[in-house]
Amino acid sequence: MVVRMRATRSARGNRRSHHALSNPAVSKDKNDGVVHLRHRASLVSGKYKGIVVIDVEKKLAKRAKKAKEATTAR
Repeated sequence: MVVRMRATRSARGNRRSHHALSNPAVSKDKNDGVVHLRHRASLVSGKYKGIVVIDVEKKLAKRAKKAKEATTAR
């Protein structure tokens, strides 16, 4: 097996230059004014491009029911 050569400062710096974090690309909904990640449905309204794709009320009701069952089981 070949012994791997030591990485130079410049090679190490070039590799690490890609580790920088960037701000997430967010969009503001035209109708609701809700801020959400691009190309994803809004978690507040459940809409994507003006169409409801997530039933938020149903999701909240399910979460509340699950929490209630967890407290009664104890």
